[in-house]
Amino acid sequence: MTIYDIAKKAGVSASTVSRVVNNKPGIKPETRRKIQELLKECSYTPNETARGLVKRSSRMIGILITDIRYAHYMDIAFFVEQELSRAGYTCLIVNTGIPDESKVEAIHRLAQRQIDGLLMVGSTFQCAAVQEAIEQDLPDIPVAMANGYLPLPNVKGVLVDECNGVAECIRLMQSRNHQKIAFIIPSSTPSNLQKQQGFEQAIRQGTHPECAEWVYQSPTSLEDGYRVTNQILQEHPDVEGLMFCEDEAAVSAVRALLDAGIPVPEQVSVIGTDNTRYCEICNPKLTALDNMMLEMSMESARILLESLNGNNSLPARIMLFSRIIERETT
Repeated sequence: MTIYDIAKKAGVSASTVSRVVNNKPGIKPETRRKIQELLKECSYTPNETARGLVKRSSRMIGILITDIRYAHYMDIAFFVEQELSRAGYTCLIVNTGIPDESKVEAIHRLAQRQIDGLLMVGSTFQCAAVQEAIEQDLPDIPVAMANGYLPLPNVKGVLVDECNGVAECIRLMQSRNHQKIAFIIPSSTPSNLQKQQGFEQAIRQGTHPECAEWVYQSPTSLEDGYRVTNQILQEHPDVEGLMFCEDEAAVSAVRALLDAGIPVPEQVSVIGTDNTRYCEICNPKLTALDNMMLEMSMESARILLESLNGNNSLPARIMLFSRIIERETT
C-alpha cells in the first residue's frame, strides 16, 4: 500500500497524503481525519528508506562498543538504544574488538551506511587511528563519546573523574589501616591510565610509597583475576589491599583470597570498578568505584540528539564525578 493508493481511496492528491503522514500544516481537519483513518485501516507504514533519500537522512545511528559481552556494556547498549529509538532512530551496534584497525573498519562500514550520528563507548576509542577515520569518513555528522574525547569540531565528549575516584578508593583502604595496596590494570587505555595515576598519587601520600610500583597488568576475566591475585600473594605476601580496574577480576580475587585462607576484608581489602551486578552476587559483596558509565553513556546519547537537532552551543567536553559504593570487602 502506497500513498498513491491511499490518495486514490481518499479522493485527494498524493502530496496531500504525504503532508498528513509527515504531520505538515495546511490540511483541512476533516480531510486530515479521513486520511488518518484510511492510513490506520490500511496499516500504512512509511518507507523509511525512501523518506531518507528525500530528506538526506538515514535515521540510523552507529554505536561502537569494544565487547558487548561485559555486563556494563550490555546495560549501556540496551538503555542507549532505547533512548535513541524513542527519538525515532534505528541503532546499529558494532562490536569492534580492541585492535585499532578493527575500529577503523567499523567506522568505514558505518559511513557506507550513511549514518546520521555516531556514539562511541569507552576511552579505547580515544586514539589517533579513530580520529583520522572520523576526519576522513564522518567529518560532517555529530559524534559523541562516552568516557573519551577527540579534538575534532564534530565530536563531543562526556568524561568521568576516575583519577580522583581511584585515589579516594585507596584512601578508604588506608583509613582501615590497609596501607600496602596493589593495583591491577587490564590494558593501557586513557581511562585506565587515569585510574593508575590516581592510585600512584594516593599511595605516595601514604605510609608505604614504595607500593606505587605494585602495578600489575592482567586481562579482565575470572580466570585472570584469580591468577594475578595468587601472583601478588606470592610476590607480596604482606599485601593488604587490591584495587582492580574491573569488577569481574575483582570478584575472582575475593575467591582466590578466601581459597588461600585470607579473610576479606579483615586482612585484605578488595575494590573493583564499574559497580556492575557482579558486586551484589559476590560473597562478601564487592565494594566498587561507580564510574557512572551508564549515566555517562546516556548523557552522550542526549548530547548526540541535541546535536542532531541543530544545537551548536553544547560544550566540547562534560565532566561527571565518580563515587564509591561501599559494601563488604572494605
